[in-house]
Amino acid sequence: MEFFSHQTDFKFMATRHVWYGLSAILMIASIVMLFTRGLNLAIDFTGGVTAQASFPVSVDLGQVRTQLAAAGFSDPQVQIVGSARTIAIRLPPQKISNQVIHDRLQDALRLVNPGAAVQQLSVVGPEVGSELETSAAWALFFTLVLIFAYIAFRFHTWRLSLGAILAVMHDPILVLGWFAASRTSFDLTVVAAVLAVIGYSLNDTVVVFDRIRERFESNRRLAPDVVLDQSINQTLSRTIMTKFVTSIVVVALLVLGGPALRGFSEALLIGVLAGTYSSIYISSAVALECGLTAEHIFPTVKKTAADHMP
Repeated sequence: MEFFSHQTDFKFMATRHVWYGLSAILMIASIVMLFTRGLNLAIDFTGGVTAQASFPVSVDLGQVRTQLAAAGFSDPQVQIVGSARTIAIRLPPQKISNQVIHDRLQDALRLVNPGAAVQQLSVVGPEVGSELETSAAWALFFTLVLIFAYIAFRFHTWRLSLGAILAVMHDPILVLGWFAASRTSFDLTVVAAVLAVIGYSLNDTVVVFDRIRERFESNRRLAPDVVLDQSINQTLSRTIMTKFVTSIVVVALLVLGGPALRGFSEALLIGVLAGTYSSIYISSAVALECGLTAEHIFPTVKKTAADHMP
Protein backbone atom coordinates (compact mmCIF):
# COMPACT_ATOMS: atom_id res chain seq x y z
CA MET A 1 0.00 0.00 0.00
CA GLU A 2 1.25 3.49 -0.94
CA PHE A 3 0.20 6.70 0.75
CA PHE A 4 0.74 8.70 -2.45
CA SER A 5 -0.77 7.72 -5.81
CA HIS A 6 2.47 8.60 -7.60
CA GLN A 7 6.15 8.95 -6.80
CA THR A 8 6.78 12.24 -5.00
CA ASP A 9 9.59 14.62 -5.86
CA PHE A 10 9.84 16.98 -2.91
CA LYS A 11 13.07 19.00 -2.64
CA PHE A 12 13.76 18.31 1.02
CA MET A 13 17.42 19.30 1.00
CA ALA A 14 16.73 22.68 -0.60
CA THR A 15 14.77 23.82 2.48
CA ARG A 16 16.86 22.10 5.13
CA HIS A 17 18.22 25.33 6.64
CA VAL A 18 14.70 26.54 7.40
CA TRP A 19 14.03 23.33 9.29
CA TYR A 20 17.35 23.58 11.09
CA GLY A 21 16.06 26.86 12.49
CA LEU A 22 12.80 25.28 13.64
CA SER A 23 14.69 22.42 15.30
CA ALA A 24 17.03 24.87 17.02
CA ILE A 25 14.10 26.88 18.40
CA LEU A 26 12.29 23.77 19.68
CA MET A 27 15.43 22.28 21.24
CA ILE A 28 16.45 25.54 22.92
CA ALA A 29 12.92 25.95 24.29
CA SER A 30 12.98 22.36 25.57
CA ILE A 31 16.35 22.80 27.27
CA VAL A 32 15.23 26.09 28.85
CA MET A 33 12.10 24.38 30.20
CA LEU A 34 14.20 21.54 31.61
CA PHE A 35 16.50 23.94 33.46
CA THR A 36 13.82 26.37 34.64
CA ARG A 37 10.88 24.07 35.45
CA GLY A 38 12.52 20.65 35.61
CA LEU A 39 10.77 17.30 35.33
CA ASN A 40 7.91 16.29 37.59
CA LEU A 41 9.69 13.17 38.81
CA ALA A 42 7.52 10.33 40.03
CA ILE A 43 8.32 8.21 43.07
CA ASP A 44 10.41 5.92 40.87
CA PHE A 45 13.05 8.65 41.15
CA THR A 46 12.11 10.62 44.27
CA GLY A 47 11.16 7.75 46.55
CA GLY A 48 7.76 7.15 48.11
CA VAL A 49 5.28 4.47 49.12
CA THR A 50 4.08 1.53 47.05
CA ALA A 51 1.22 -0.70 48.08
CA GLN A 52 -0.93 -3.46 46.66
CA ALA A 53 -4.54 -3.99 47.63
CA SER A 54 -7.24 -6.52 46.75
CA PHE A 55 -11.01 -6.19 46.45
CA PRO A 56 -13.69 -8.90 46.41
CA VAL A 57 -15.13 -7.44 43.17
CA SER A 58 -13.95 -5.23 40.32
CA VAL A 59 -13.07 -1.75 41.50
CA ASP A 60 -13.52 1.75 40.07
CA LEU A 61 -10.07 3.38 39.99
CA GLY A 62 -11.54 6.88 39.92
CA GLN A 63 -13.39 6.20 43.17
CA VAL A 64 -10.21 4.82 44.73
CA ARG A 65 -8.27 7.96 43.83
CA THR A 66 -11.04 10.15 45.26
CA GLN A 67 -11.02 8.32 48.59
CA LEU A 68 -7.22 8.34 48.83
CA ALA A 69 -7.15 12.08 48.19
CA ALA A 70 -9.85 12.57 50.83
CA ALA A 71 -7.71 10.59 53.29
CA GLY A 72 -4.88 13.09 52.86
CA PHE A 73 -2.74 11.25 50.30
CA SER A 74 -1.79 13.81 47.66
CA ASP A 75 -1.28 12.84 44.02
CA PRO A 76 -2.02 9.09 44.39
CA GLN A 77 -1.19 6.89 41.38
CA VAL A 78 -3.50 3.89 41.05
CA GLN A 79 -3.53 1.16 38.43
CA ILE A 80 -4.93 -2.34 38.02
CA VAL A 81 -2.53 -5.25 38.45
CA GLY A 82 -3.54 -8.52 36.83
CA SER A 83 -7.30 -8.74 37.40
CA ALA A 84 -9.65 -5.80 37.98
CA ARG A 85 -9.81 -6.77 41.66
CA THR A 86 -6.16 -6.07 42.47
CA ILE A 87 -4.64 -2.59 42.34
CA ALA A 88 -1.21 -1.04 42.82
CA ILE A 89 -0.96 2.28 44.65
CA ARG A 90 1.93 4.71 44.56
CA LEU A 91 2.18 7.67 46.92
CA PRO A 92 4.74 10.47 47.40
CA PRO A 93 7.03 10.24 50.45
CA GLN A 94 5.07 10.31 53.72
CA LYS A 95 6.20 11.67 57.09
CA ILE A 96 4.26 9.08 59.09
CA SER A 97 5.12 5.52 60.07
CA ASN A 98 4.46 2.54 57.82
CA GLN A 99 1.78 1.22 60.17
CA VAL A 100 -0.11 4.51 60.11
CA ILE A 101 0.14 4.59 56.30
CA HIS A 102 -1.18 1.02 56.17
CA ASP A 103 -4.13 1.77 58.45
CA ARG A 104 -5.08 4.99 56.65
CA LEU A 105 -4.87 3.27 53.27
CA GLN A 106 -7.04 0.39 54.39
CA ASP A 107 -9.63 2.70 55.95
CA ALA A 108 -9.82 4.74 52.73
CA LEU A 109 -10.11 1.64 50.53
CA ARG A 110 -12.83 0.13 52.71
CA LEU A 111 -14.93 3.21 52.00
CA VAL A 112 -14.84 2.02 48.38
CA ASN A 113 -15.58 -1.60 49.33
CA PRO A 114 -15.73 -3.03 52.89
CA GLY A 115 -13.87 -6.15 51.76
CA ALA A 116 -10.77 -4.26 50.61
CA ALA A 117 -7.43 -5.29 52.12
CA VAL A 118 -3.92 -3.87 51.81
CA GLN A 119 -1.71 -6.88 51.07
CA GLN A 120 1.70 -5.34 50.59
CA LEU A 121 3.26 -2.03 51.54
CA SER A 122 6.83 -0.89 51.02
CA VAL A 123 8.74 2.38 51.15
CA VAL A 124 11.12 3.35 48.34
CA GLY A 125 13.86 5.54 49.75
CA PRO A 126 15.28 8.55 47.88
CA GLU A 127 18.63 6.76 47.50
CA VAL A 128 16.91 4.06 45.42
CA GLY A 129 15.31 6.74 43.28
CA SER A 130 18.70 8.35 42.75
CA GLU A 131 20.14 5.02 41.61
CA LEU A 132 17.29 4.59 39.13
CA GLU A 133 17.89 8.10 37.79
CA THR A 134 21.58 7.31 37.27
CA SER A 135 20.76 3.99 35.62
CA ALA A 136 18.32 5.69 33.23
CA ALA A 137 20.96 8.27 32.27
CA TRP A 138 23.55 5.54 31.60
CA ALA A 139 21.03 3.57 29.54
CA LEU A 140 20.48 6.60 27.30
CA PHE A 141 24.23 7.25 27.03
CA PHE A 142 25.16 3.71 26.02
CA THR A 143 22.24 3.63 23.58
CA LEU A 144 23.65 6.65 21.74
CA VAL A 145 27.20 5.26 21.73
CA LEU A 146 26.12 1.90 20.33
CA ILE A 147 23.94 3.58 17.69
CA PHE A 148 26.91 5.67 16.53
CA ALA A 149 29.14 2.59 16.32
CA TYR A 150 26.48 0.53 14.51
CA ILE A 151 25.76 3.16 11.83
CA ALA A 152 29.48 3.85 11.28
CA PHE A 153 30.19 0.12 10.87
CA ARG A 154 27.20 -0.58 8.61
CA PHE A 155 27.60 2.40 6.27
CA HIS A 156 31.39 2.91 6.51
CA THR A 157 31.22 6.59 7.40
CA TRP A 158 30.91 8.72 10.51
CA ARG A 159 28.88 11.30 8.56
CA LEU A 160 25.75 9.18 8.58
CA SER A 161 26.46 8.20 12.20
CA LEU A 162 26.59 11.84 13.23
CA GLY A 163 23.31 12.54 11.45
CA ALA A 164 21.65 9.55 13.11
CA ILE A 165 22.92 10.55 16.57
CA LEU A 166 21.72 14.14 16.23
CA ALA A 167 18.33 12.87 15.04
CA VAL A 168 17.86 10.44 17.93
CA MET A 169 19.04 13.10 20.41
CA HIS A 170 16.63 15.63 18.90
CA ASP A 171 13.56 13.46 19.59
CA PRO A 172 14.15 12.69 23.32
CA ILE A 173 15.04 16.34 24.02
CA LEU A 174 11.69 17.45 22.60
CA VAL A 175 9.92 14.77 24.65
CA LEU A 176 11.67 15.89 27.84
CA GLY A 177 10.90 19.53 27.05
CA TRP A 178 7.21 18.68 26.71
CA PHE A 179 7.21 16.85 30.05
CA ALA A 180 8.91 19.81 31.73
CA ALA A 181 6.34 22.22 30.25
CA SER A 182 3.25 20.09 30.89
CA ARG A 183 4.37 18.81 34.32
CA THR A 184 3.19 15.33 33.42
CA SER A 185 4.58 12.78 35.87
CA PHE A 186 7.93 11.41 34.70
CA ASP A 187 8.45 7.79 35.74
CA LEU A 188 10.22 4.65 34.51
CA THR A 189 7.49 3.93 31.96
CA VAL A 190 8.33 7.28 30.34
CA VAL A 191 12.01 6.30 30.25
CA ALA A 192 10.97 3.09 28.49
CA ALA A 193 8.91 5.16 26.03
CA VAL A 194 11.88 7.46 25.34
CA LEU A 195 14.11 4.46 24.60
CA ALA A 196 11.37 3.07 22.34
CA VAL A 197 11.21 6.42 20.54
CA ILE A 198 14.96 6.28 19.95
CA GLY A 199 14.69 2.80 18.46
CA TYR A 200 11.68 3.72 16.37
CA SER A 201 13.34 6.85 15.00
CA LEU A 202 16.53 4.94 14.29
CA ASN A 203 14.58 2.35 12.31
CA ASP A 204 13.25 5.02 9.95
CA THR A 205 16.69 6.57 9.66
CA VAL A 206 18.31 3.26 8.73
CA VAL A 207 15.65 2.64 6.07
CA VAL A 208 16.49 6.00 4.47
CA PHE A 209 20.23 5.33 4.79
CA ASP A 210 19.82 1.97 3.06
CA ARG A 211 18.07 3.68 0.17
CA ILE A 212 20.84 6.30 0.02
CA ARG A 213 23.41 3.52 -0.30
CA GLU A 214 21.38 1.85 -3.05
CA ARG A 215 21.05 5.11 -5.00
CA PHE A 216 24.77 5.85 -4.72
CA GLU A 217 25.57 2.28 -5.78
CA SER A 218 23.39 2.54 -8.90
CA ASN A 219 24.78 5.92 -9.97
CA ARG A 220 27.79 7.41 -8.20
CA ARG A 221 27.81 10.48 -10.45
CA LEU A 222 24.57 11.85 -8.98
CA ALA A 223 24.91 14.91 -6.76
CA PRO A 224 24.59 13.97 -3.07
CA ASP A 225 21.63 16.29 -2.49
CA VAL A 226 19.79 14.67 -5.41
CA VAL A 227 20.50 11.20 -4.00
CA LEU A 228 19.21 12.21 -0.58
CA ASP A 229 16.05 13.77 -2.01
CA GLN A 230 15.36 10.68 -4.12
CA SER A 231 15.96 8.34 -1.18
CA ILE A 232 13.64 10.23 1.16
CA ASN A 233 10.92 10.50 -1.48
CA GLN A 234 11.12 6.78 -2.23
CA THR A 235 10.63 5.90 1.44
CA LEU A 236 8.16 8.68 2.22
CA SER A 237 4.99 6.59 1.75
CA ARG A 238 6.32 3.88 4.07
CA THR A 239 7.31 6.46 6.68
CA ILE A 240 3.94 8.20 6.70
CA MET A 241 1.90 5.00 6.67
CA THR A 242 3.79 3.36 9.53
CA LYS A 243 3.75 6.53 11.65
CA PHE A 244 0.04 7.07 10.96
CA VAL A 245 -0.91 3.54 12.04
CA THR A 246 1.33 3.76 15.11
CA SER A 247 -0.20 7.12 16.04
CA ILE A 248 -3.70 5.61 15.98
CA VAL A 249 -2.67 3.06 18.62
CA VAL A 250 -0.82 5.63 20.72
CA VAL A 251 -3.73 8.09 20.64
CA ALA A 252 -6.05 5.27 21.75
CA LEU A 253 -3.72 4.63 24.70
CA LEU A 254 -3.65 8.33 25.53
CA VAL A 255 -7.44 8.73 25.42
CA LEU A 256 -8.50 5.39 26.92
CA GLY A 257 -5.49 4.27 28.96
CA GLY A 258 -6.14 6.51 31.93
CA PRO A 259 -3.59 8.23 34.19
CA ALA A 260 -1.42 5.12 34.49
CA LEU A 261 -0.55 5.23 30.77
CA ARG A 262 -0.71 8.96 30.21
CA GLY A 263 3.02 9.66 30.46
CA PHE A 264 3.94 6.61 28.40
CA SER A 265 1.50 7.44 25.59
CA GLU A 266 2.38 11.16 25.58
CA ALA A 267 6.07 10.36 25.22
CA LEU A 268 5.40 7.92 22.38
CA LEU A 269 3.10 10.29 20.50
CA ILE A 270 5.51 13.23 20.65
CA GLY A 271 8.41 10.93 19.80
CA VAL A 272 6.64 9.44 16.79
CA LEU A 273 5.85 12.89 15.38
CA ALA A 274 9.35 14.24 16.09
CA GLY A 275 10.94 11.06 14.71
CA THR A 276 9.11 11.44 11.40
CA TYR A 277 10.47 14.95 11.06
CA SER A 278 14.01 14.16 12.22
CA SER A 279 14.46 11.14 9.95
CA ILE A 280 13.73 13.42 6.98
CA TYR A 281 15.27 16.78 7.87
CA ILE A 282 18.03 16.01 10.36
CA SER A 283 19.71 12.62 9.92
CA SER A 284 20.24 12.87 6.15
CA ALA A 285 20.64 16.64 6.00
CA VAL A 286 23.43 16.65 8.60
CA ALA A 287 25.31 14.00 6.58
CA LEU A 288 25.00 16.24 3.52
CA GLU A 289 26.38 19.21 5.47
CA CYS A 290 29.36 17.03 6.43
CA GLY A 291 30.15 16.46 2.74
CA LEU A 292 28.72 12.96 2.24
CA THR A 293 29.67 11.39 -1.12
CA ALA A 294 29.49 7.92 -2.66
CA GLU A 295 33.17 7.34 -1.84
CA HIS A 296 32.44 7.62 1.87
CA ILE A 297 29.89 4.78 1.71
CA PHE A 298 31.97 2.68 -0.72
CA PRO A 299 35.53 3.44 0.44
CA THR A 300 37.14 0.47 -1.32
CA VAL A 301 35.76 1.40 -4.73
CA LYS A 302 37.71 4.10 -6.55
CA LYS A 303 36.31 6.34 -9.21
CA THR A 304 37.03 5.27 -12.75
CA ALA A 305 37.62 7.59 -15.68
CA ALA A 306 34.03 7.00 -16.74
CA ASP A 307 32.81 8.22 -13.38
CA HIS A 308 34.51 11.58 -14.00
CA MET A 309 32.94 12.04 -17.40
CA PRO A 310 30.18 14.64 -17.56
